[in-house]
Amino acid sequence: MRSRQVLQLLRDYESRNVTCVAPDGSWPIVWERARGVHVWDAEGKKYLDLTAAFGVAAAGHANPRVVRAGQRQMAALLHAMGDVHPHALKARLARELSRLTFERWAKLKAKTPKPGIRASTAKTIFCNSGFEAVEAALKTALLATGKPGIIAFTGAYHGLGYGALNATHRKHFRAPFRSQLGQFGHFVLFPARAEQLEEVDDSARRLFRTRQIGAILVEPIQGRGGIKIPPPQFLPLLRRLCDEHDALLVLDEVYTGFGRTGKWFACEHTATVPDLICLGKALTGGFPLSACVGRAGLMDAAWPAATGEAIHTSTFLGHPVGCAMALAQIEEIDRQKLVQRSAQLGVVLLRLLRSEISNSGFQIAVRGAGLLAGLEVWRPDGSPATTAVFNVIKLMLRRGFILLPEGEHANVISFTPPLTISERQLAVAVKVLQESLKGG
Repeated sequence: MRSRQVLQLLRDYESRNVTCVAPDGSWPIVWERARGVHVWDAEGKKYLDLTAAFGVAAAGHANPRVVRAGQRQMAALLHAMGDVHPHALKARLARELSRLTFERWAKLKAKTPKPGIRASTAKTIFCNSGFEAVEAALKTALLATGKPGIIAFTGAYHGLGYGALNATHRKHFRAPFRSQLGQFGHFVLFPARAEQLEEVDDSARRLFRTRQIGAILVEPIQGRGGIKIPPPQFLPLLRRLCDEHDALLVLDEVYTGFGRTGKWFACEHTATVPDLICLGKALTGGFPLSACVGRAGLMDAAWPAATGEAIHTSTFLGHPVGCAMALAQIEEIDRQKLVQRSAQLGVVLLRLLRSEISNSGFQIAVRGAGLLAGLEVWRPDGSPATTAVFNVIKLMLRRGFILLPEGEHANVISFTPPLTISERQLAVAVKVLQESLKGG
């Protein structure tokens, strides 16, 4: 089916709020297939994917080992019964996530809070998408502390479910539904500079004094918020605040997890151990599966033992195909040393962006960690270059490169390619971006 036909069907039968279709046909393309770092559209044109499809394809699109794991599982057991009759892969993946997070962090001798429920192992609640993992974490925090309030941050994006919306900051997402929200989220500045940490500390302490705060929920690096990287003292500060006020530190690593920032998890850059970590996107490489992973003692203290009717579950909980793919994906990331590769190529990408992107007529700022990088663009008068960025991204698309804008003003060109991308492919992409910015 040709792209034009597909887009017309979507206009006719999909909610019009979902797919943005440019009247001139310049956006979007219709994906036909993907492999490695490349995507082909319905007309057969080949693209270099610099998004990894929202960071999902960390080990490459359609990684053969991950695909085979999913195919084998589909042939053996396509669906199981969530919280009733389990399957072996769900148990294996829960064990692997414990090993990869809290057990590994314990070996690094990171400090863990609350000696009464100290534990180096972890327990998992499986979910389907990232925002559901966040909502499972919010429920855990309430059960564990009895306090409904949470501290979140300006620019935060934690998903669009009604629970997660209370912590997602951008007005565009929250405003239409404000009358139905619980309003238990309280926002504090997400710092860009070390001198802003005092304001963060003061604001958080004020909320702890005046509200019933059970958790701090934060992205170690904001992705949708514009690839915002806080100062290194930020997460340790939040850890101390939670310890002092008997609250839980919840890290949303749906975007930053599984090697994206040059560490298995972004919190490892500052050796900060959370109480709960939310995972998704690159977990499976392409199947809807997410996880809320928490310290075993905390999880046992918060959640009652099952008696036949779970109080948090879903039909597709711990889906066998997703679990099979996740185990294969984690193995591939490890086997190919993609975490180390992300760290090394991230340095290369930042160097290329800083050296090559110049003389474009715009004000430019470059930041990133591993293969999570952003190029923020302003007009000469200091205003966000939103229209110019989208025009550049459309021009890049015509030239065979898939990119996305991020940030509240959509003026940050983000780079989140598959971790399998080559240095040469990055160099070519940056060169073409430089040319496109001059034309934008």
